[in-house]
Amino acid sequence: MKRVVITGVGCITPIGQDAASFGESLFAGRSGIREMTDRPPDLHFTRTATVEDFRQEEWLTASQRQIAERSSAFAIAAARQAVTQSGIVAAHPSDSIAIILGCSVGGRSTEDREAEKLHKHGGRIHPLTVPRVMASAGTSLVSMEHGITGPAFAVSTACASGTHAIGLAFHMVRSGAVRAALTGAHEAPLTYVFLKAWDSLHVVSPTACRPFAADRDGMTLGEGAAVFALESLESAGARGAEILAEIVGFGMSSDAYHITQPNLAGPAAAMLRAIEDARATPDDVGYINAHGTGTEVNDRVEAEALHRVFGERARTLPISSTKGLHGHAIGASGAMELLATVLALRANLLPVNAGLVGAVVDPALGLDHVLIENEPASPSLALSNSFAFGGLNAVLAVKRHH
Repeated sequence: MKRVVITGVGCITPIGQDAASFGESLFAGRSGIREMTDRPPDLHFTRTATVEDFRQEEWLTASQRQIAERSSAFAIAAARQAVTQSGIVAAHPSDSIAIILGCSVGGRSTEDREAEKLHKHGGRIHPLTVPRVMASAGTSLVSMEHGITGPAFAVSTACASGTHAIGLAFHMVRSGAVRAALTGAHEAPLTYVFLKAWDSLHVVSPTACRPFAADRDGMTLGEGAAVFALESLESAGARGAEILAEIVGFGMSSDAYHITQPNLAGPAAAMLRAIEDARATPDDVGYINAHGTGTEVNDRVEAEALHRVFGERARTLPISSTKGLHGHAIGASGAMELLATVLALRANLLPVNAGLVGAVVDPALGLDHVLIENEPASPSLALSNSFAFGGLNAVLAVKRHH
C-alpha cells in the first residue's frame, strides 16, 4: 500500500478563485455569503454564497464554452490549476491517471432554462442539453483537456459527493490501481427551481449560516469547485514535487435510517472507519473540520456523533465548520472543506467557525472548543466530515507531511 500525497490544488469558490486567495479569506474570516442580486420575490431567504466575477472566457476555449455550463466550467478551471501546480499530467502516463469528481445535481441552469422554454413556447430543446446537464460532464471535459485516458467517473451522493470522490481516488492511488488522480468536486446549482426546492424544506437560513450557534437557523446555499492532484509519496519524492499534505484515511457509512434526517450512528461509524483506515486512534485527532451546516438537527446529531467517537475529549477537541464562509455548496462542499483543512495544517492555524460573531456556541451541544477565532495549532491528524441527505457519510483523515 502506497502513501498518498497532495501535490496540486485548484479552486473556484465564493471566497477565492485560487488556493492562495481562498486561504487569505479563510484566515481573515472573510465570508462569501452575500445578498442575492436577482432574488426571486417569493423566497424566505435572501442570501447565498456565490462565485462573483467568474469569467468563462478567461478559463475556457470557445469549444469548451459551447458545451460547459457553469458547474463544468468550475471543474475545468479548478482542475487546470491543480494540474499546473502538480505537473502530474507530464509526470505520469495518461492511462495511469484517474479523474474522479463529485457532482450532486449536474447542469441545473441548462435544465431549468430549457424546461422553461419548452413549457412556455414548445418546440425544440437545444441539441447540447444532454451533455450540458450530465453530472459527469465536468469529468469528461477535464479528461479531454488534459488527454487523460485512465479511469474517469463522477460520484453523486448529495452533500458527500466530493468527499466520496476524493476518498475513492485516495484508495485507488494507495492500492496502485492508478499512479495519480485528479479528484474533488464541482457544483453550480443556484437556479430558481433549486432555490425554491430548498426553501420548501425550511432548512435554509433567512439570515446567514451559523454552525453550532445557539441561535442557528439553517444553512446558506453555495456553489464552486475544488480539485486536488494526488499521487504516491514515492513518485512525488522522486520528481521533487512539492507535497502539500498527506491523505492517510477514508471512512464511509450509511445511516439506513431516513432520507433527510440524520442518525448519529452513521456519522460516528464513518469517523471511526477513517481513523482506523489511517491506523490511528481517536486520541491522535487534533482538529475536526465539521460538516456543520447550521441547521438545528444536523449540528446536534453531529455533536452527538463526536461525543460517541471521542468521549470526553469531544468537549475540548478543536472544531470548526467553514460553511459560514463559503456556504453549503452541496456536492462540492467536502472538497472545499478538505482544501480548508489542508491549508490549516500547512499554516499551523485552525480556521474560525465563522458566523459566531455576536453569537454563542450552543451549550447543549457540549462542544466547548468550537473555534471563535483562528487558533495556532499543529495537529498530527485532522478529519474532514461530510454527512449527506439519505444518510450517506464520508470522512477523510489528513495530516501535514513532514
